[in-house]
Amino acid sequence: MAKKINKIEIPSDIQKLSFEESLLELEKIITKLEDGKVTLDESIDIYTRGSQLRVHCESKLKSAKEKIEKIVPLEDGSLESESIEID
Repeated sequence: MAKKINKIEIPSDIQKLSFEESLLELEKIITKLEDGKVTLDESIDIYTRGSQLRVHCESKLKSAKEKIEKIVPLEDGSLESESIEID
């Protein structure tokens, strides 16, 4: 089932891809578009898929950022973890 992220529908085959797999496919799409050896219809199709891959990659990065934490020593000598703000 497709999932919507930022109003863009992400097909289930893209949802299954890792960040690295998505990025690799996106790079291939960019190369095809830059080469200019695809028809207009193909360009539209692969541009759409590229947009979906980009959103998927951004979602994966956002999720990873939310999981990053640092360990902080407290005054009583115990340790605690807190989220790291990454821009």
